[in-house]
Order: sequence, then C-alpha cells, then structure tokens
Amino acid sequence: MASNRFFDEMLEQSAVKVAIVSKYFDAWAKVMVSTLKRYPQRPQTLGYVDLFAGPGRYEDGTKSTPLLVLEGAVADPELSERLIAIFNDRNSEYCTRLQREIANLPGIKCLEHQPVVQCEEVGADVLQLVAERGLGPTLYFVDPWGYKGLSLDLVSEMIKGWGCDCIIFFNYNRVSMGVRNPVVEQHMNALFGESRADRLRSKLEGIDPGERELTIVEEICAALSESGGSYTLPFKFRGQKGTRTSHHLIFVSKSPLGYQIMKDIMARESSTREQGVASFQYNPASKLQPFLFELFRPLEDLEGMLLSDFAGLTLKVRKIYEHHNVGKPYIEKNYKEALKRLEAAGQVKAHPAASARRAGTMGDNVRIAFPRRRC
Repeated sequence: MASNRFFDEMLEQSAVKVAIVSKYFDAWAKVMVSTLKRYPQRPQTLGYVDLFAGPGRYEDGTKSTPLLVLEGAVADPELSERLIAIFNDRNSEYCTRLQREIANLPGIKCLEHQPVVQCEEVGADVLQLVAERGLGPTLYFVDPWGYKGLSLDLVSEMIKGWGCDCIIFFNYNRVSMGVRNPVVEQHMNALFGESRADRLRSKLEGIDPGERELTIVEEICAALSESGGSYTLPFKFRGQKGTRTSHHLIFVSKSPLGYQIMKDIMARESSTREQGVASFQYNPASKLQPFLFELFRPLEDLEGMLLSDFAGLTLKVRKIYEHHNVGKPYIEKNYKEALKRLEAAGQVKAHPAASARRAGTMGDNVRIAFPRRRC
C-alpha cells in the first residue's frame, strides 16, 4: 500500500501534467506512424512505457495517463495495430487496479498487442524486460513519487534508440532537500552524476531560493543533455497557493521536431502569457493573484536578441526560428510576431516586403535581412 494519498483526487496540477503527456503522445504517435509507413521493411511497432503507472484512475473517478493513452490508441486504427504499451509500478495493489481498469476499457480488445502490466522495482532490470519486447520507437513516462529509481543511466538507456523520447516528473522539493543530505547522497549522485552533484552542492551554499531553483533545474537539464538528450525542456508547477515551486515536468529528446511539438504543447498549457510569450509554468493561483509584470516585455527582449545574434545575416524565417529557439521560452508564433514588429519599425528588411504579402503574415520562406552590428 502506498503511503501517500496522491491518487485520492486529481488536483489542477495533475490535470495539466496528464494533458501535456497525453497530448504529446498523440502528436508523437502520429509522427512515428507516418514515418514507419514510409519504411515498410522496418518493424512496424511503437511503444509507450510508463514506469510508475499508478492505478489508472483517481479515487474521484478521473482517468490518469495510462487510460487516456489507451483510449487514444483504441480510437486510431493505425495506432491500434502498432502500439505496444507497458505499464509498471512496484505497488502490487496499483497494478491490480490498473489491470482491472484496462480490462474494462471499451474496445480494448481491438488492440493488436494487449497492454502489459508488470510490478517491478524501477532500475536496469525493468528496462531489460522492456528491451526484450523490441518495441521500436518508444515514448517513456517516468513519474516517481520522489527520486528513487530515477537516474542518468536510466534516461540514457531509454532515449538511445531512434524515435525514443522521455518525459520526467522532477520532484523539485524533494531533490532540493536531498541534494546536500548525506543520507541520500547515492540517489543524488545517480540523478546528477557524481562530479556534477559535487559541484552543485558547492554552488548551492548561501544562495537565495530563486537562484537555488534555477541552478538545480539548469544542472539537471545539462546532465540530461550530456546523457544523450540533445533537447531538454522544463515546465514548472507551483503549489496551490502559487508561492512555491512543487515540481517540474522535463521533456528529453534527440529530435528537434519533438522539441518543437512539446514546446507548443507546454506553451498552450501555461497558465500565463505576457505579449503572447508563455510562462512555461502552471500556477493555480494565477487566476486569483494579478501578475505584476507591467515592465516585463519578452517580445522586446526577443527583438533585441535577434538583431544582435543575426547581425549582418540574411536568413529565411524558418531558419531563424530553428537556429535560435532552443533553450529559450519562445515558440514559432513569437518569432514571427517579433520579426513583423522589427520590419514595421524599419529595423530589418523582409523579402517579399509586407506590402507584397497577405496582410499580417510572416511566412516561413520570407527572407529577413538584419543590419550589421554598429560599432
């Protein structure tokens, strides 16, 4: 029996987390199916693996991620032929409940590969069990209660294959308390890597809470990148009062397309936007507390970066976005808006010019000429 009561009722933060994961799975699966169809000589299966799956449904009746993923597969004939879904949880009661919930899903028998539920401690052994099934491109979801079982080696193994992405629940509060606690030093070393964990412990001495959070999240993203995840993207969740960070959802991928898709999804799920730029966080108190960001102008910041970073160059809009967006809180729509503003202000030249384009548009193939940097 689990000691926490997490699955008693779905909170707003959990609903957003489920939405992000299930929406990304839907988009990722469409891309994978389309790609597999172009290469019929390859095995045509793809996988979804949830290593800390839970019981499938909250006590209030709300469905969690496993059931939503399977419902999407049932509704899509091409996906229902290809999906191999594996759900794991070390809690035997959760596994029993999840098996029952899956069996009761309408249409579940139409899946070519029936879902597998296993009850294992997460580690190398459980990944070996997954690997033996030969899933093909796979989306992994790792949602531990704390941090036990989550390691750089685990993530590296999950994403090493073609088309494999990972979404990680990063329990910031637990990690923040544990990173300098000698009792859990082994877990922290496995999470960050031993040398990085040692450097992090030194960095955290005497810094304020805001800088502490940025430092920890930057270090985990850097560690994940070094483990093979060229593209990492964190999404912050605040507690019910909106005053403290509770956790992050971190996306890890080798694919720029996957990064772009997830960035768009996380932007839409953000609770606030300034000048159309998403916060990449969910704050349940944002509806009750006004945001005092009158002086925060993220589009002006982007405009300044573009003028500096592309000074003297002429590039298509699509290339500007692709070369510049990684690691920044801007989606494609923000780049096009910033470029339109720069053109209107006479700070860049576009070909074709605005007068020759459909009103209000900035197409992917429009060429932007940036002025040389002034000395």
